[in-house]
Amino acid sequence: MPNIKSAKKRVKVIAAKTARNKANRSALRTEIKKANLAIETGAEDKAEAVKKAIKKIDQATAKGLLHKNTAARKKSALAKKANA
Repeated sequence: MPNIKSAKKRVKVIAAKTARNKANRSALRTEIKKANLAIETGAEDKAEAVKKAIKKIDQATAKGLLHKNTAARKKSALAKKANA
């Protein structure tokens, strides 16, 4: 455990940021899974699900959760699957 006041604060701040990132990453993965499931089952709202997932990917990139190339790869894969 840290002894210095600023180090103690950093521990708290990092814990809060980690929790926030984990929640955002989890929501992102859930949205991508929903879109993949909609595509595989041929649901009527698959276009809407893909649109939501792509928006979530863009938001994650803006927040720094994903690298821009990773985001582009994920979006491309979703679009490719949806159009197949």
